[in-house]
Amino acid sequence: MKLITISVPAYNEQESITTLYETIVNVMDSIKDKYTFELLFINDGSKDKTLEIVKQLHKEDNRVGFVDLSRNYGKEIAMAAGFDYAKGDAVITMDADLQHPPELIKEMMNYGN
Repeated sequence: MKLITISVPAYNEQESITTLYETIVNVMDSIKDKYTFELLFINDGSKDKTLEIVKQLHKEDNRVGFVDLSRNYGKEIAMAAGFDYAKGDAVITMDADLQHPPELIKEMMNYGN
């Protein structure tokens, strides 16, 4: 079974992280017969409780991982860190603020099938 890494750069996203997590889990659970996944949050030097929330999700769900950057390096560096730490056969990068609807993951994974 293919492992999909969903990499999420996050800077001060405490308001959306839990909703994003729940939505991604629901989407990925609906295609679990084809794919397993890891959800990798890249904390880009957040000043709010983003890292705290991500650490709690990591404790509760072993599919959640995180990288904690020492300061805010910007989205491109955070995305690169996500690619560096990803374990998946494929990587999907999504914005933490739900600007990219996680429901589109299913369409991306079925493209060409």
